[in-house]
Amino acid sequence: GPIETTLCNYETVESVNDDLFDQLHQLVATPFFRYYKVDLYRDCPFWDDVDKCASRDCIIQGVDESKIPVKWRTATLGKVGQNSLTMKHELPGCYYRDSDYCYQDDLSDGGEYIDLMENPERFTGYSGASARGIWKAIYEENCFGQHQGSIQAETYSPLSLNPLLQLSSLEESEPEGECLEKRVYYKIISGLHASISTHLCAEYLDQKTGQWGPNLECFIERVASHPERLQYIYFNTVILLRAISRIGPYLNAFDICAANVHDERHAEEVVTKEHIRNIVSIADRVGKFDESILFRGENAVLRAEFKEHFRNVSSIMDCVGCARCRLWGKVQIGGLATAMKILFELDEKALDPDVNPQLLSRSEVVALINTAHRFSESLHFTDEFRRLWAIAENREVIIKNVEENIRVCFDLLLISRILTLLQNPPPIVKVPTPSQRIGHSTRPVRIPPTNGSLYDRCVYIAQLSKDGSIECVRTIASYVSAFAKTLASAFTLSGKDGLPREEF
Repeated sequence: GPIETTLCNYETVESVNDDLFDQLHQLVATPFFRYYKVDLYRDCPFWDDVDKCASRDCIIQGVDESKIPVKWRTATLGKVGQNSLTMKHELPGCYYRDSDYCYQDDLSDGGEYIDLMENPERFTGYSGASARGIWKAIYEENCFGQHQGSIQAETYSPLSLNPLLQLSSLEESEPEGECLEKRVYYKIISGLHASISTHLCAEYLDQKTGQWGPNLECFIERVASHPERLQYIYFNTVILLRAISRIGPYLNAFDICAANVHDERHAEEVVTKEHIRNIVSIADRVGKFDESILFRGENAVLRAEFKEHFRNVSSIMDCVGCARCRLWGKVQIGGLATAMKILFELDEKALDPDVNPQLLSRSEVVALINTAHRFSESLHFTDEFRRLWAIAENREVIIKNVEENIRVCFDLLLISRILTLLQNPPPIVKVPTPSQRIGHSTRPVRIPPTNGSLYDRCVYIAQLSKDGSIECVRTIASYVSAFAKTLASAFTLSGKDGLPREEF
């Protein structure tokens, strides 16, 4: 079926992804694309108490600059590309240009090169309040004022495993009534989140055996149980391929400089250029997205807000306590920001490599290609998880374990919300009430929530708990009963294919 907001469909993406992933996988292993210079030590601009990950899996290793071609070393960076930076706005440790969708690290006298192949994105054990706080900040503070309750309600929705086998049944669950620009923003952020979760589940450390490998339960809980998340991975893949297609001539003309002695006939450069041409060819066929329909008419004013929000997201990456997670967060936010810059800021004349040879920095090009590789690999891993599900003999156990994990998360969230609301009770709804009868105390009239969101239910429960315990207990019991019935129906196996039915 069609991928909403694009001119492409799932079948087309799947038909080319094996070849695309193979080409990207080989390309990111070449010297030009595997070494990425980044500042991982810039202070968090939003809060002071950043929890540092102490696990050895969070640690990354830098690269001796002697392995880096002379042109890309620190001493040389300040001497090239100055014309492209004349309109930059400088901030402590970083800068941005008007066309940038993220803050760029100031690497003229700092930062270090990281070998991305030697420091892969995978499970590190970084979790808890600190990790949740990162995504909370990304969603709640940078999503055009979307209400917190709607995001959390989506996070703990019942299971639906259909995406493991077929894609045509995917359904949107993005905010209703939003304009196209805001919907695209939500898709990009959620797609990134889903892709990262897919990699963490595919490269998961079994604490009992000490072995790395795919964790099917993790994937079902974090991605497959939410149909829209898998859909957004496909959406972001199309966005990235459209950007690569637009800068095809620019990429083909880009000075790769893979060796310390520049020579276009150098074997590594020849191989690198061949992979680039093959990827651009695939992108031309599959990257079908009409960027011209965004930011038109009265919605043109949203462009500045769109950029500001995404720049804030790039700053939040400096608050990640896990060095490996921070690295890949910066790479992928930078790659998506580069794609949006190409799609929404640059016209055909600007993309001409002869007219504008310094249009993009090396870091932007490396981030774009590595991010495309991440999303293509997520789809590759999804196929592997589908295969594991198809041969799994313990499906009932898997479903039961995932159900219990979701139930625990839901209970913890509910308790946390109730405690927060009891400490900061919402205002009482004021409605006309009858005169007080002798011997009877008055109670404020409470209005039950009508939209069924978790946030509003928590507000209602907190209000009832202040009025009296009996009605509060009755209400909580009714909510728990309804939730249990929903989960029970979600995990009931059909007689046809053994998959959970989608009856909600």
